[in-house]
Order: sequence, then C-alpha cells, then structure tokens
Amino acid sequence: MKLKIKNGSEGQVSLNLRDYQIDICSRVREAFEKHRSVMMQMPTGTGKTVVLAEMVRQYLNSYAVGHCNSYGGRVLIVAHRIELIEQTGEHLERYDIDYGVIAGGKKVKEIKPVMIASIQTLSSKLNALTACLSPSFIIIDEAHHAVAQTYRQLWDAWPEARFLGLTATPYRLSGEGFTDLFDVLVDSWTVKRFIAEGWLSAFDYYSIRPESDEQKLIDNLKKRGADGDFQMKELHETLDVVPCIERLFESFERFVCDMKGIVYAIDIAHAEHIAEYYREQGVVAYAISSKTPKDERKAIVERFKSSTGGIQVLVSVDLFSEGFDCPDVEFIQMARP
Repeated sequence: MKLKIKNGSEGQVSLNLRDYQIDICSRVREAFEKHRSVMMQMPTGTGKTVVLAEMVRQYLNSYAVGHCNSYGGRVLIVAHRIELIEQTGEHLERYDIDYGVIAGGKKVKEIKPVMIASIQTLSSKLNALTACLSPSFIIIDEAHHAVAQTYRQLWDAWPEARFLGLTATPYRLSGEGFTDLFDVLVDSWTVKRFIAEGWLSAFDYYSIRPESDEQKLIDNLKKRGADGDFQMKELHETLDVVPCIERLFESFERFVCDMKGIVYAIDIAHAEHIAEYYREQGVVAYAISSKTPKDERKAIVERFKSSTGGIQVLVSVDLFSEGFDCPDVEFIQMARP
C-alpha cells in the first residue's frame, strides 16, 4: 500500500508554511512512493513540529476517517517526553485535528484517528495496545532517540504501517546510523543556508578549552546509556558540584552578564542548584522543569517572555529544547556535555 498524502484541504484549517517546509513535505511524499520508512532531517528552530502537523493533516485529507477500521487509529505519533506530547498536541489543535494521548498517568477514553503516545508506555504495553491500535502511518518525533531494541518492536507490531522519523541530528551518539530502521534520509537545508536566508540567527560560539579542568572531567566520564549518551548518575555526581557551577557563572559574567537567556542543565537538581547560585550573585534566575506545577510554569514562562517580567535567566534540563519561541533570547549556556 502506498502512502497517499495530497496537498489541499477543503473545510480544514491550514497554516501558512514557509517555502522550505512545503519543499520538504513534497520530498518526503516522493520518498514514500519508494520506501516504507523515511527519516527527515531539519535543523532545530526551523519548524519540525509544524511539518509533522502538516504531514498528519495531509494524510487525514487523503484517507477520510470513514475508511478507517473499527478502531479508527490511523496515525500514531511517538515521542519520548511528555513535553513533546503536549507540544505536538498544541500544533494539531491549530489544524483543528482531534487526537488522543497514550501515556503514563493518562487514561485512554477512546482510540481516535490520531493518537500521540510515549515510547515508554508503548514499550511496556505493546501487546495490549496492538489489539486496539491499527496505525497505517507512524511518526517518530526526535527520532535520534530511536534505539533499535526499543523502537524495532513498533516496526514488527505494525508491519503494514509507514514510518516517518523527524530529527535535527540523524545519528546516534554511539556512532551507529539508522539504516536498521529507516530506508532513506530526506535532508532540509544546511544551517549555513538557513542563516544566510534569514530564517536562523547568526551566532558566536564559546567553548571550554581542550586542556581545561571541565574537559578533563568530561574525558573521565566512562559510563554510557542505551542511546550512547552520558549516564545521568555519573554526570550528576561529576558536574553538579560547587566548583563547576562557580566556573559556569564566571563564563556567564564574562560573556553575557547583561543578556537574557537559557541555561541547559544535566537534571532537575542541577538546574535548581544553578538557579540558586545565580540568584545568590544577584541574577534573577528561575529553574523550571516538568515537575514545576503547570500554572506556575506558565506564569514563569510568560514573565520570561515579557520585556517587563524581570526574569533574566531560565534554567532547564530540556524543557525548551524543542518548539519554544522567545525571539529576544540572546544567549544559550550549556552546563552539560
């Protein structure tokens, strides 16, 4: 069965896409004419989630809901964090696309034509979910997390489905590629071209020195997780210490002390320790995470976005690594390797 996705949408909301987003949607559709599994690469900040929602809209237009089977679940979107699930849902709502959520702590009342699921819940309840889900189009968000042993079961569970993986970085930290899951890679423009065309900002980049104490600490990190990334416990024990946070603040003072920005930490405790230290030095800084109550988190973000809110620095783990729009952010500080 070919994946049929067409342009146009009578009676449905359509968001204005940029030329490069229209182009990559077209090239993804062409790739599906020859392949079952397609990986799509777009740099961070160029609208992967907008393209995701557009691909869902086009798919639903070409497959009327009446053609779905009795379970109705034609599109399954898979994400690895609850924040990504919420963000994807917000984009679908802009298209007036109804959807359901499959995730820990959320009760599934009915299977809808579009379902967004956490990979953790899918993995733990796959046999039960296979009986009630029948997706023909499966989208893997942030697909560089698609470790073979975790995600391969989705390919096996729904052998007739087509798969689309979205990522800014189409490689695993272990050094392995994705040919075990995806047949072809569809690339968007390079970061250099996006900057030249005015879609992304030019930037200055400052790094720790190769012979620095921080680099020596990182070089001594030995443990890796299943996806090839650093092991969180070892990272925390090594870098969430006062001397490292002091040196982090020294670089903030040296380069960006009068600027507004975001600091990315190792974990929630690390974020809180950084924010606390920055406040002790007179900087209005807040740590924000998935554990921050929703109303409080919303209020902090609104204050940060406002020119009169008074918050200079937000410290987060990866809450704002995808889909966060705040045009007057002037710096990003990475407090983790």
